[in-house]
Amino acid sequence: MAKDLFAFNGEQLIQNTAPLADRLRPKTLDEFVGQDHILAQGRLLRRSIVADKVGNLLFYGPPGVGKTTLARIIASNTLSHFSVVNAALAGIKDLRSEIESAIDRLNKYGKRTILFIDEVHRFNTAQQDALLPWVENGTLTLIGATTENPYFEVNKALVSRSRLFRLNSLNSKALHKLLQRALSDKERGYGLKLINLASEAEDHLVDVCNGDARVLLNALELAVESTIANQDSSITIDLKIAEDSIQERAVLYDKKGDAHFDTISAFIKSIRGSDPDASLFWLARMLEAGESPRFIFRRMLIAAGEDIGLADPNAIVVVESCASAFERIGLPEGIYPLAQATLYLASTDKSNSVKAIFKAVQTVKDSYKQNVPSHLKDANRDQEAFGDGMGYRYPHSFLKNWVPQQYLPDSLRNEIFWEPTEHGWEGQRRSLLNERRSEQLASLVEGEQQNPLTITSEKVDNDWEKWLSRQSLKDGERLKNLMNKLWSSITWKKNHRVLVLSPSSLLWSLTPLRETSEGGVVLALSEDNHPRLLAELEVLAPMQRPILIDSTVESIKKLEDNLKFEVIGGRIPWKAFSETNFSELWPTLTEKCTAKTELSLIISNPCSGPALSLKESLEFDSNNTNPDFSLLSDLICKEDKWLNNQDHKKKFILKLEKLGWNIAFEEWTEFVYQKVDSTIIKRWLDEGSEYREIILKNTEEEKLTRLKKLFIRLDGRTIKQKLIHTKLLGKKNN
Repeated sequence: MAKDLFAFNGEQLIQNTAPLADRLRPKTLDEFVGQDHILAQGRLLRRSIVADKVGNLLFYGPPGVGKTTLARIIASNTLSHFSVVNAALAGIKDLRSEIESAIDRLNKYGKRTILFIDEVHRFNTAQQDALLPWVENGTLTLIGATTENPYFEVNKALVSRSRLFRLNSLNSKALHKLLQRALSDKERGYGLKLINLASEAEDHLVDVCNGDARVLLNALELAVESTIANQDSSITIDLKIAEDSIQERAVLYDKKGDAHFDTISAFIKSIRGSDPDASLFWLARMLEAGESPRFIFRRMLIAAGEDIGLADPNAIVVVESCASAFERIGLPEGIYPLAQATLYLASTDKSNSVKAIFKAVQTVKDSYKQNVPSHLKDANRDQEAFGDGMGYRYPHSFLKNWVPQQYLPDSLRNEIFWEPTEHGWEGQRRSLLNERRSEQLASLVEGEQQNPLTITSEKVDNDWEKWLSRQSLKDGERLKNLMNKLWSSITWKKNHRVLVLSPSSLLWSLTPLRETSEGGVVLALSEDNHPRLLAELEVLAPMQRPILIDSTVESIKKLEDNLKFEVIGGRIPWKAFSETNFSELWPTLTEKCTAKTELSLIISNPCSGPALSLKESLEFDSNNTNPDFSLLSDLICKEDKWLNNQDHKKKFILKLEKLGWNIAFEEWTEFVYQKVDSTIIKRWLDEGSEYREIILKNTEEEKLTRLKKLFIRLDGRTIKQKLIHTKLLGKKNN
């Protein structure tokens, strides 16, 4: 079994025989330098360590970034027994011994065991499998450290049961801080010596160490210990000494490892992001590292279909031609078609609309009735017996070689798979496609497919109702699209801390929870929504659950002083922006922001009220004999003055700008279809409803009573309401 990495006591740490990098190893989270994306105030990992609630963890990152140091800090903060194994030296026998000790410790003393495995990727499959049952039943809490990608080198079952934290190479700011600590620390560093480290020497050490704190401190130690002191006992370290004390940085590129996959990923994402300079850089890096040009061309062909698609159908032709030219030319001249294909893809229009095929495939898997419509069947075999092919309209016989008719199975006739973007080739055809789809829908609604010469009002009503019902069933999808719209403009990072305002359900925070696995999510909600959210949180693992607070100034002020949010978002009604609410809440929220905080709010406001929705439905109802339009027209005027008043929006934006926000906004309208029932009638017209209180200020109660009777008559019918959505995008003015 390996020697315990944590067996050093304080005296041993400062012995002259211990390397400087080991002597300076941080003992507390406050001493830890770097990795703010997982250890800053409010981050999930920091909260877990402080609360002694760490679960199974995997620390993944290059050497010298603090993986083992973090494990030591956890060891000093936990009440559990902490055991250590080095996978490079330990075997299956050592693991069994640790497991038996953990079982004995738990049974006799009720004490849990945390097992830290350094270089866990060095364990073979059998050794990792031996851990699995005991990690699964909670006998052991596993903390593993690895320099290799856990998804390739660690048992998938262990990875799925662990929280993975990626530690990055230390940035220059953190490395400079480590150097200064080493020079000033009198107990563990060189604080008792007079050392003059030239600024260019310091910059060189930081630059060449490649983000590795151990390499940096070892180089400093070598420079100090090998340099002869001046007459005044001081030690001067100039650029020449620094260069002699540290090895040159090596460019890492393993064709079967992370560098291979990460670099091609950066290349494709640069093409997708339309950055030709970055695309050329990553192409050059791959060529210098000896990457196969055929592999690069293959990935560019995929990108031509996935990321460019029908925005520029010529893209795949260009890449294929360049690939063919490369086969005839070879290197070194073949670098020209490689660069040509790269620059073309990076510079042309982008669209991923061809992914519609996956939606179609899923529909095929999910749909049971996929019969070919009779008029599309082959007429050469069974036309006389079964009427196959009868009713088919030959497009070339019509103007512009097109005629509206049904091509999908009956159960899917209104389905839409391909949604073209507004870019490039497909953008030029988008409006024509939408027009044709509208004509097809109209022909289906009017029963034109069955008998174009005998359209009855009853048939129109039934098909129209059927179509409206289909739209109402998509309400869940509509909300999902709205939630996607809310978060679509955010540039997510795993360590973001997010404040979600007024969520009515957990659905509104699923995107932040998924995107910020190393950060944290706080939900600020009204008292009415607490029970619902608490119940929904039960489906999440404890470490994945967001923090719930009341949406009050007092609750937000109680958050940690150092807790700052990188993202604030939510869907909020306009009525929430009263003068009192704004003056108290938003200055406090602004104080909880960083210099780069992004704001995303969606405010949904109806711009047609019950009276207008009812009037449009009664106009369509040919069987209605007493529509009472005079009553509805009067109420519609009052609704319009109330719902379409935009002053509150302008005032809110101006106030945000005064608080230092740079605000942009976009608006769009939407029709929502719903069936009339007692719930809707109660929400709109019963005592306590907002609509009733507003309208009664300018009309008689008797009119609302008559309106309610009209709604009762429409019970079960589908009506539509027009909404206007406003999305506010904000960034702090620096």
